Order: sequence, then C-alpha cells, then structure tokens
Amino acid sequence: MTRLKDSTIREFGRLAGSGDEDLARPALLIPLLEFPHLDPGPYLARLETMGLEASTRLASRGVDPRIASPRALVAELNRYLFDEQGFNGNRERYDDPRNSFLNEVLERRTGIPITLALVYLETARRAGIRVVGINFPGHFLVRCPSRHTAPGFSEDLIIDPFHGGALLSETDCRRLLQKHIGADAAFDPMLLAPATKPQILTRMLLNLKRIYVRMRSFPQAHDVTELLLAVDPPALTELRDRGLLAYHLNDFSGALRDLQHYLQLTSSEPADAEGITDHDQIWEHVKTLRRRVATLN
Repeated sequence: MTRLKDSTIREFGRLAGSGDEDLARPALLIPLLEFPHLDPGPYLARLETMGLEASTRLASRGVDPRIASPRALVAELNRYLFDEQGFNGNRERYDDPRNSFLNEVLERRTGIPITLALVYLETARRAGIRVVGINFPGHFLVRCPSRHTAPGFSEDLIIDPFHGGALLSETDCRRLLQKHIGADAAFDPMLLAPATKPQILTRMLLNLKRIYVRMRSFPQAHDVTELLLAVDPPALTELRDRGLLAYHLNDFSGALRDLQHYLQLTSSEPADAEGITDHDQIWEHVKTLRRRVATLN
C-alpha cells in the first residue's frame, strides 16, 4: 500500500530525530510523495549558495553576525530573501500542495508560512545568523533572539516570513492568535517558544495531510501518515488515520491491523453530544473489516 519506499520512511525518521539543526534534508524527502525521482542535491546546493550570498551581503555592509544587533541582521536577511530573491507568501493558492514541498518553494519562490520559514531558517543558519522557528497557532513564525540573557522575549525579533519578513510586536501576535484561533484566545508568551525539529516537520506534514484528505488524494495522505509515524511512532491519531486511509484504499487487512492496534491502545474516550466515542466509531469499522477480511480468506 505504501508508495514511498520503506528506506525513505526510515531515513526521514532518522533525520527528523537527529540532534542537528538541518531541516532541509528531511524536508526534501517529503516531495518524494509527488516527485519520486527527485534529487535533493541541487536544492541543498541552492540553499548553500543562498546562505553564502546572504553572508556576502552582510560583509559588504560591514555587518558581522557575531556582534551585530538582531535588527541589523534581520534587515539584511529580509532585503536579500524578499527584495532581491522575491520570496513571498502564496495567498492566491494557499492550499496548493506544492507550497509544502521545499523544492517547489525554492523553484517558485512562494509558499506557506512554514515552508517560507524553513527557507528563512536554513538561509540564516548558513549565513551564521541565529534564528529559531516558532510553532505559533495557525501561522508559523520565526524569531531572532537577542544576545541578552534576561528572561523573556521582549528584546527578541518576531518575524513573519509569509508577509515579507514583517516584524511583529506582542500586540501583533495577539491579533494574529485571535485571527486564527478566535477572539477569546488567550495569549501566552510560551506560544513564542522555539520549535524543535520534529515539531516543525510534523507541522509541515499535518498541513499536507489535511490538504490531501480535502482533495481526496488518499494514497498521498496515507503516505504522509507513514512519515508522521516515522517522526513519532507512538502517535495514536496517526495510527488511527493510517488505518482509516487504508480502509478508503481497500487495503482491508492493513486497515484492520492498524485500527485493532488503535483500539488496544485506547480505552476511555470523551463522548460527543450523542454519547458516541471515537473508540465506538472505530470499533464499528473493525467489525465491518473483520467480515470483509473473512470473505477474502
């Protein structure tokens, strides 16, 4: 059933869990969902070139990443990526799957917040600029930390790569949260905490899975769950969804295996307004699958 090679899934899990900061290598395995013969080499080389060019721009303006202020560093990086290179947010076709593929974002120079943030992070890292991702609800951001050791984020720069590297105040972040979560959403400064590599890759994949399910592209959505489970093997939601997607793809034995395993690992679940739990719904699927699998034997 899986179209991605098992070796690709294992390599993705290995890279996602490695202790380094390299996001580009695992991210360039995700496009294999649509481009099975993609060579990541040219895109890694392009990022190296972009990092070198950004570093050259800094040097030409006398900006030393080791001592310069975050504002000076971000101004130069924004000028290079958005003014010179033309990267921009894809507002017209936000749910185009290509916006989630790093190779396509580098080719087309447009994407969604998290993939543009990934370009920002990888270019900055290669230019010697310390920038971290922020797993902000509804809209991924990046942060350039200050060099001060005082607690809090007041002197850090919060950057929105989707909107040309716009600098956001705390008030802007509160408004952004309310826009995506709701007017009653409570802002917590910990929402601006650094995201880990697994968290960033998981969010990329969850965005993509949502798009594929909406498009009813179930084979690709199924493979995305394989990658999600490679990042986080105990993820019960992904185990369940892999089983449900296998059901859609008429892989009844695979669906039965995953859904039975899911039931074994879950017990008490909150019921909906009609008193039905997710466990109850999956059990109904399992009973149907058992009958179907029995007819195939």
